[in-house]
Amino acid sequence: MTGTRTTHPRARTRPRPRTRPRSRLVALALLPLLALTACGSGGGDPAPAGAQVSSAPADDPVAGVRTVEAIAALLPAEVRTAGRLRVGSSVGAPPSAYYPNGQDKPPAGQDIELTDAAAKVLGLKPDRQDASFETILPALGSGKYDVGTGNFGVTTERLKTIDFVTYVNDGQGFAVKTGNTRLTGQVTDLTQLCGLTIGTGAGTTFEKTLTAQRGVCAAAGKKPYEVKVFAETGAVTTALQQGRIDVVMSTINGLRHQAAQPAAQTTFLGEYHRLDVGFALKKGSPLAPALQGAVNELIRNGTYARILKKWGTTASAIDTSRINPPEHP
Repeated sequence: MTGTRTTHPRARTRPRPRTRPRSRLVALALLPLLALTACGSGGGDPAPAGAQVSSAPADDPVAGVRTVEAIAALLPAEVRTAGRLRVGSSVGAPPSAYYPNGQDKPPAGQDIELTDAAAKVLGLKPDRQDASFETILPALGSGKYDVGTGNFGVTTERLKTIDFVTYVNDGQGFAVKTGNTRLTGQVTDLTQLCGLTIGTGAGTTFEKTLTAQRGVCAAAGKKPYEVKVFAETGAVTTALQQGRIDVVMSTINGLRHQAAQPAAQTTFLGEYHRLDVGFALKKGSPLAPALQGAVNELIRNGTYARILKKWGTTASAIDTSRINPPEHP
């Protein structure tokens, strides 16, 4: 009956479930947006099942890409005969690679489209296999994959065992929970983090940078910073929202993308260190020249610019793809 409420007598003995404010639910749903997959960074664990993330833009820059025989001719014979490119792919969060419609649907993102487009130039079909970030580089050496993607940053250490074919310039940055008053400006020196707790991804360039420079605070007569490492995508952001860490170190593009989502309630503090990002291959791979040719073809024909514009990463564009450039100073 309209305007009346009937209650079962036993219902009064049952505790009423607590409900979270809608804004809190939205914020929690957006936690997987953090790209722990970063530029040399880690984490490619898929977002938790059922997690809601931003829808993929509708534009399809890859659709019109065609095979270029002169570039395909650079492929090793066995790869061209097989007709497929075995890709170890770390899928974590936008704009790099994520699941906009759940893990049972195809992934989307800048890395996904650049890989698909390069494969089309080469006349190959990508055979994508999801893998955790930290397992991909070792698997290249064993021959499990032809190429690895995961926003892998080019570092001096990695160049000893891995070849890279670059496709963007990304790097390292910091973010805090919106409203944070302990750290409010761009981080240009790690001594600004002294006394704080920093969250980052396992096996990443961020973890290595923070670990290698751990002594800077003591040298400056300040309290050391603490580093907390997380293996799962989104866990570091959850820790930030819950106050278990003070600041996040991750990719420039990932943190900037996340901060643009109001419900995420994070503030990007700017760039700390730039890194080239590339397709990863085993050392000495004969695939490198062909893949470099494919990326440069995408740059030449405009597909590359369309992909980066779609994912909001135009500021990370490169003029030409390079094989094994030195790490940025």
